[in-house]
Amino acid sequence: MDRPPFRRILVANRGEIALRVLRSAREMGMETVAVFSTADRNALHPRRADRAVSIGDPEPAASYLRIDRIIQAAKDQGCEAIHPGYGFLAENANFARACAEAGITFVGPSPEAIELMGDKLRARKTAMEARVDPVPGVMQGLGDVQALSKSAKELGYPVMLKASAGGGGKGIRIITQESELAEGLSLAQAEAMGAFGDDTVYLEKFVSKPRHVEVQIMGDQHGRVVAYGERECSVQRRHQKLVEESPSPALDAELRAEVCKSAVRLGEAVNYVGAGTVEYLYSQGKFYFLEMNTRLQVEHPITEMRFGVDLVQEQFRVAAGEAVSEPPEPRGHAIEVRINAEDPETFFPSLGVIQRLILPGGTGVRMDSCLYRGLEVSPYYDSMLAKLVVHAADREGAIARMLRALGELRIVGVESTVPIAVSTLESEEFCSGDYDTGILERIDRSPGEDLVEVASLAAALNGYLRTETGDVGRDDSPGREEISPWTRLGRIEGLGAGGGGR
Repeated sequence: MDRPPFRRILVANRGEIALRVLRSAREMGMETVAVFSTADRNALHPRRADRAVSIGDPEPAASYLRIDRIIQAAKDQGCEAIHPGYGFLAENANFARACAEAGITFVGPSPEAIELMGDKLRARKTAMEARVDPVPGVMQGLGDVQALSKSAKELGYPVMLKASAGGGGKGIRIITQESELAEGLSLAQAEAMGAFGDDTVYLEKFVSKPRHVEVQIMGDQHGRVVAYGERECSVQRRHQKLVEESPSPALDAELRAEVCKSAVRLGEAVNYVGAGTVEYLYSQGKFYFLEMNTRLQVEHPITEMRFGVDLVQEQFRVAAGEAVSEPPEPRGHAIEVRINAEDPETFFPSLGVIQRLILPGGTGVRMDSCLYRGLEVSPYYDSMLAKLVVHAADREGAIARMLRALGELRIVGVESTVPIAVSTLESEEFCSGDYDTGILERIDRSPGEDLVEVASLAAALNGYLRTETGDVGRDDSPGREEISPWTRLGRIEGLGAGGGGR
């Protein structure tokens, strides 16, 4: 076995991505250290690491966003490198600098690259210099409604207000007419300030019926950048991705080569090191640069499945100074579904304890998750519980495999977005491959007769159980378990009720 890139590494994250990084590190022969908040004391990631360090209270600001505590934990444990996962500090230039100052390798790009691509205005300018065309827009002078109105008229409605320091769909407002400008500007600035501490916004032309296509790149410290193909991420709600696939059904070989070359040019222009993603809007045969995410993406497993690679292991290698590997030839088709603890109708967070869990399996099925029976889904962190990924010889086979895997999945105790994924994958629009970012607004997500019948039965059963047990009023006594009717149904073998039901 080759000498590992580092002797001991720390994973500065939680949940499924922490587990995913820990597994790759262990396979490479590296010792691992996990950090955890008090809310994650019983989570899987501290159990799977060689060592685990408590870093604070449940709130992210008191634990997973505490640069000082994470750096101190790495120093105390003798770690040579820190992998940030995604989210939390993954795109924080100050964190990357703090690692360097402590003599610890940050498994990611340089602070300068993070700052450059994190500033949407500078990123657009850099993209244009690298011959990567962004969406037409106005970058400055938009602090008042009068200036905004003039710029919006020049671009033509509809337009989109976006936070300069934004990401993750925050700080975005679509404006369809002039009367919406004042309120839209106020809301976008307020959301941008709350999320990023910066209320600077800019204006873009709203692209009609766009597709969201992104390219996975990897760069090394020797100036070489390679592309691992593209991913289609157009199934979204509120700019958050729910279903992703690779390759994109919209692109032919020529367009695929064009967008991958474009992403490599941008990576080379910023001396990019590590895993990154260049995101585009694709409409009517033309690509528009959207942004660059200077980290590993949530949907990276579909790229791994098609190319037969481990992108996390590649991250560790290039962080240690090795040359980036030549991507192998891709094969087949891969689809990923994000399993979020959310009500499938309202998208409100669903909190509770996982009472029953059945995970899918079989050929070409991968489940990246932090799930176990007894897991408490808390309000402190992102709602994503797992990522279900499948790979097959072709797109039709991948869709069938994903529907089969979703049908096997059972999560009882919290609601999940599985029904939305099933509706999407079964829709004619998705199956045709001719869809865009508005697909969820068009497909039928109304509950069928069987679901209505089960809901009625759940309500009746809940009333009966409450009467039989005397649970007819609110009970706030310590240790009292709050059980929903869906959970009660899930405990009856054979019904298969719960977030994983089709």
